[in-house]
Amino acid sequence: MHTKVEYHYLSIRLSQFYLIWRAMMDVTFGLGGLIFICCILPFLALLIYLDSPGPIFYTQERVGYKGRKFTVYKFRSMTNGAERRGQAIWAVKGDPRVTRIGRFLRASHLDELPQVLNILRGEMSLIGPRPERPEYAAELEAINPLYRQRLSIKPGLTGWAQVNYGYGATSKDELEKLEFDLYYIQYQSFLLDIRILLRTVREVVLCHGI
Repeated sequence: MHTKVEYHYLSIRLSQFYLIWRAMMDVTFGLGGLIFICCILPFLALLIYLDSPGPIFYTQERVGYKGRKFTVYKFRSMTNGAERRGQAIWAVKGDPRVTRIGRFLRASHLDELPQVLNILRGEMSLIGPRPERPEYAAELEAINPLYRQRLSIKPGLTGWAQVNYGYGATSKDELEKLEFDLYYIQYQSFLLDIRILLRTVREVVLCHGI
């Protein structure tokens, strides 16, 4: 007989002003991002396809708020069928599976832009811990049970861990990023969000993606 495991997530009391700010930020960025995608999609889709024939978008299952699974959307930056056997493989710096246009998309973070759809659907927020794949999340939680606390808030397109640490390529990296995620969950505020947004803009402009 299987017993259902109950998880206790961090409970942070936030002001009504801050909650309104978060909602406005998500809707504004979501709608603005959707308009931007519609403008660049014909040109970008052609470049992606000419560089590596296959689908323009890439979908992947991720773990979201309080463990709810959802499908995340991205522009395809790797060769078609990069994980043919269905085995999850960590993306690393200089990954040979990344296409030429994919390197630009990743460096500029444009590959993440379709996630505005996830934001508008309420599955993600603009700022929060990056949503992880279920396989990796289970692996990391087995090593450190505190990893589950990342799911206390909605995952984000950018966040305190992303602007301080960047992408993680190993379990060790992800567990080190956990400290930044837990800090954000505990101390999230208007000023901290602004700081994250400004550093995110700098990352995009300077093309510091993987």
